[in-house]
Amino acid sequence: MIQQRTLKAPISASGVGLHSGERVKLTLLPAAPDTGIVFRRVDLPLPVEIPARPDLVNDTRLSSTLVNAEGVRVATIEHLMSALAGLGIDNLVVEMDGPETPIMDGSSAPFVYLLETAGIAEQAVPKRFIRLKKPLELVEGDKWVRLTPHEGFSVAMEIQFNHPVFQRIPQKICIDFAQHSYLDEVSRARTFGFMHEVEYMRANGLGLGGNLDNAIVIDDDSVLNKDGLRFGDEFVRHKILDAIGDLYIVGHPLIAAFSGFKSGHAMNNALLRQLLATPDAWEFVSFTDPHDAPSSFHRVPEPV
Repeated sequence: MIQQRTLKAPISASGVGLHSGERVKLTLLPAAPDTGIVFRRVDLPLPVEIPARPDLVNDTRLSSTLVNAEGVRVATIEHLMSALAGLGIDNLVVEMDGPETPIMDGSSAPFVYLLETAGIAEQAVPKRFIRLKKPLELVEGDKWVRLTPHEGFSVAMEIQFNHPVFQRIPQKICIDFAQHSYLDEVSRARTFGFMHEVEYMRANGLGLGGNLDNAIVIDDDSVLNKDGLRFGDEFVRHKILDAIGDLYIVGHPLIAAFSGFKSGHAMNNALLRQLLATPDAWEFVSFTDPHDAPSSFHRVPEPV
């Protein structure tokens, strides 16, 4: 049986929110089977729990942010969600004493390290996958996102910017997790931004915690980070990292192929909402014999 997973022990880290600039302590806590991923704001007069669900993603300006009916926010969850997807974590409580998850180094690798340090525990309950049965697509102008049936999990992405940094190496890639490792190919790719956007972002209360230690910063013709890029196509790899995190907000691993062209958090979320609104397009499946599962899910790191 492919089993659900949580952590063996709690673990904490602190950091600064990319957009809020506020310092926050994050504590990851084991959770019971079928809990899902739940964020808990402990800095409020009474703790508030907000489950990771597509219908609660109500702010997608440069990140994915959960907002409950009372307006309580948990911002920039996509990098942590991506790490949870990459390690196959189903059940977790994420305690935060602030409104935004810490940006760490701009990738999901620090979260992977935290999760692996805490240890991953398998639970005696089958993992539930969402298997796509027919294609779904969303188009907005020249941008699009698509889910298609696929016996595994793959993510393809292409981005285009009229800028010399993006034209040196094609920013187009497909990562099929039957052949590729999330930890090696995706987790270290960092978020990025342009110097000319900084003024706009600051005016809108965004990017207040951003710096060269937690983002790739691009000026008129080059990358400003002293050590350069971790991958020649790090920009599009980060978009894949984001997409994996955004998709995992649905609460289950997808047996499907995702592809996107110039898409971002808003379209990723809209596609999930379309998926849930089309019940004949998918089904829940579990695997009593792990060998019956697509090979993409055999590459998920073993519990430690």
